[in-house]
Amino acid sequence: MAAPCSKKSVLFVCLGNICRSTMAEAIFLNLLEEKGLKDQWTVDSAAIETYNIGKGPDNRAVKILEKHGIKGYRHKARQIRSDDFTKFDTIFGMDDENMEDLEAAKPKKSTAKLEMLGKLDPEEEDIIVDPYWSDNIQGFETVFEQCSRACRKFLEANS
Repeated sequence: MAAPCSKKSVLFVCLGNICRSTMAEAIFLNLLEEKGLKDQWTVDSAAIETYNIGKGPDNRAVKILEKHGIKGYRHKARQIRSDDFTKFDTIFGMDDENMEDLEAAKPKKSTAKLEMLGKLDPEEEDIIVDPYWSDNIQGFETVFEQCSRACRKFLEANS
């Protein structure tokens, strides 16, 4: 009898866990659903900082997700924990500062691979800029497009 396959796992991290990381999580979950792979993955998102803990995604992020057919996404912001570094196979940051903070927080026993999500973007837009301070919704659309391309590439390489 074959041994059961363990689930693959990914954690998306940004500064506050209400914009970029939540959008990436929702996009990746949607891709898994489309391909019938949702039961083979553990997917979550988290924040570097604590100021949004318990809050839902930014309304502008939800609006863009819904515009692209991703409806009903629910999440409450949480801060990354030390056990995330052994629970998840891959932890993605969104920009250089996220990566520096993740490296600094990484415990010695970490087994997770730390990567910047944008490095998987075929259009080579490594940095996924935080749209929170944007005066318009276009920044959220850009984040959606970048995360979609990178998440597709990540899933293709891991399925």
